[in-house]
Amino acid sequence: MVELESSAEECGCAPTPRELRALSRRSALGIGVAGGLLLFGGASAFSLAPAFAESYPSWDDVQNAKANEAAKSREVTRIEGLIQSLTAEVERTQAEAQRLSDEFYVAQQAYFDAAKRADDLQAQADEQAAAADEAAQKAGRVAAQLYRDGGDDTAMQLFFSGSAVGADELLARLGTMDKLLERNQTVYEDAVTARDAAQSYSDQAVQARNERDKLQQEAEQKMIAAQEAAAAAQVALDNQTTHLGNLQAQLAALKDETAKTVAGYQAGVEAERKAREERERKAREEAERIAREQAANGGGNGGAVTGGGWARPSSGYVSSGYGRRSSVCNANYCSSSFHYGYDFAPGCGAAIYAAGAGRVVYVGRNGGYGNYIKIDHGGGIGTGYAHIVDGGFWVGYGQWVGAGQAIAATGNTGNSFGCNLHFETYVNGAAVNPSGFMAARGVYF
Repeated sequence: MVELESSAEECGCAPTPRELRALSRRSALGIGVAGGLLLFGGASAFSLAPAFAESYPSWDDVQNAKANEAAKSREVTRIEGLIQSLTAEVERTQAEAQRLSDEFYVAQQAYFDAAKRADDLQAQADEQAAAADEAAQKAGRVAAQLYRDGGDDTAMQLFFSGSAVGADELLARLGTMDKLLERNQTVYEDAVTARDAAQSYSDQAVQARNERDKLQQEAEQKMIAAQEAAAAAQVALDNQTTHLGNLQAQLAALKDETAKTVAGYQAGVEAERKAREERERKAREEAERIAREQAANGGGNGGAVTGGGWARPSSGYVSSGYGRRSSVCNANYCSSSFHYGYDFAPGCGAAIYAAGAGRVVYVGRNGGYGNYIKIDHGGGIGTGYAHIVDGGFWVGYGQWVGAGQAIAATGNTGNSFGCNLHFETYVNGAAVNPSGFMAARGVYF
């Protein structure tokens, strides 16, 4: 645990311990953790209070109010206000979560672009520095050859000495010397040009790295803000789920002038609660069954852990790789010309597996990535999983997951052309080619 927290500070790929403590403190003010509720209502990462604590009426309050018209009217107004408040809070927090998730996505992509530009400029600087070094070495070899052939002083002495060296031989030697001088000048100019280009690219690379670092900090801040907003939206939604049905039934009981009893409405709410729990239980068991079957059948090696402790994140075939690609458009958006991950197409609802063991540092919406999970594996290493189906988070924020563990279900959220997993790998926060990254860990696509 200590090692993981240290690595998070070093790589910037996760909230630092200070930021995690800040998140925890803010949770006391009603900010939860999106996806912190484990699959279908499990325990959350923190103990959270509703963002808007209200005093809700009991069924005894409703029964007593029915006996008096004035009291009934007041209770109806109160309950209608609570229902409106619950609905408005869900709409408000979801809109804010969507806004901040879009900002996180834009900041994250800008950071990825800046990191790649810095790397490209440094590669060009290194290439030009190598060319300058090679040209300088070549110039040195030409100068040495010129010296061996006599150089200017020796040639002039031969010319005026009246020695037995014939004019033809002397002119030949002078001609060779001129050619060497001309060739040396060209090589020298090439070396200077390469040296200047190397310095220029190196200066640009420094500026690009500074911009990259600034954008990385902005992306980290946007990620934390988006996680908090998603958490607040989840709290509001959970609060609505807990109370709305009861309030609606109480309102109906107050307005009902027939002989139907309050107890009958109360029984209906309880029956619906049990039915919902049963649906969730069956859905959870079905998800677990699918994950077990995929694992038992090899799952196209999805989730199979190698000797190095890493796993293929999906059982699907690779539908798109890392790097430049032609932009594809539909009615809503156009794909980017540079693809920072690998796409797997295992089919809608198929299990997504953690590529390695680590801590879940983001669960929620992420702009064009749709529903997204990010895992910090320590040592500056991270992975990202995008386009998860709505309701398909199987792990929560802050949770420790093992390599090959089923963490989500494949979907088509965000900027996607069909159900797929968009999988990314990060080194010190920047996206790198997942193929080479995973191959170094014994997993091949």
